[in-house]
Amino acid sequence: MDAALAKRWESAVSRFHELTDQLMDPSVLSQSAQLRKLTKERADLEQGVKLFEAYRETAKQLEEAAQILSDPSAGQELHRMAADETAALERSQRDMEEQAKEFLIPKDPRDEKSLVLEIRAGTGGDEAALFAGQLFRLYTRYAEKKGLKIDTVEASETGIGGYKNIVALIEGKGAYGYFKYEAGVHRVQRVPVTEASGRIHTSTVTVAVMPEVDEVDVKIDPMDLRIDTFCSSGAGGQSVNTTKSAVRITHIPTGVVVSCQDERSQLKNRTKAMRTLRARIVEAEREKQDAVIAQNRKSQVGTGERSEKVRTYNFPQNRVTDHRAGVTLHKLELVMEGDLDDIVQALKAQQQQAEAATM
Repeated sequence: MDAALAKRWESAVSRFHELTDQLMDPSVLSQSAQLRKLTKERADLEQGVKLFEAYRETAKQLEEAAQILSDPSAGQELHRMAADETAALERSQRDMEEQAKEFLIPKDPRDEKSLVLEIRAGTGGDEAALFAGQLFRLYTRYAEKKGLKIDTVEASETGIGGYKNIVALIEGKGAYGYFKYEAGVHRVQRVPVTEASGRIHTSTVTVAVMPEVDEVDVKIDPMDLRIDTFCSSGAGGQSVNTTKSAVRITHIPTGVVVSCQDERSQLKNRTKAMRTLRARIVEAEREKQDAVIAQNRKSQVGTGERSEKVRTYNFPQNRVTDHRAGVTLHKLELVMEGDLDDIVQALKAQQQQAEAATM
């Protein structure tokens, strides 16, 4: 086995046993948040540890077979059996090494988290707003297929079935891992319903995907918040609820503003807004620390210009192309119903290959 790979594998096993000891510590058992975090980390390592034990047992069996093969008094039949066993054990060992490479590729700890999804109409006016609404519907279908819950936080409707922007919470196991590849500029090419001449237009929609941040991971001083309440409103500005149930929260140090009016309860709107606020504050901090990090929200959405794109949806040709993975599918109608698995799997495989190459 490659020495670097073996060292990383041994480190993972060592960490597993270290976590096992920590989880028996009474001081850890009394902290529920820390206990969940360490239990999750240990569970993620367990499969690799079992694989390591099987690998060591195979190595031991290979040594025993080698001793038989080097013993001239063992006899021809025993030598033949040892040779056959050696060949089988070496195949098994190679398979385990490949499995180990996959296991040792660093996992994004955020993949299991819930997320905040932001969709904004970019270039293209009303047509971009209409596609923003359709893209949100696509993601709603995809979330449902994955057993995830999607909950609107904030929406600015155009009155013609579109959205200038829409913000939603998507909750469930592995939510961020499913959606993280959606970040960026999405380009749509089609004949707008408002276009009388039948010319194909190109519009864009920007998507930002931010993993939700636990309260234990980011502390917000209540003194740094300005909280305003107001009556919720719908398209055109008409009042939807005469009580001041809608909430706007401003984080004064960063200037981040979040509003929520989806619920009739002010408390529920405030809870949703705080969850979104935490995610935005952490994302804003990432922008300060490193403007080129892939998870940086600014790099995700770019400027919304037509030339910046991660994916193109071409309606006349029933085609969708993901420009990062180089994947083209001629089943746009199915993709718009939430069938994103082919694209997501291609992007995931591309990422794993890149990470494996750096190991």
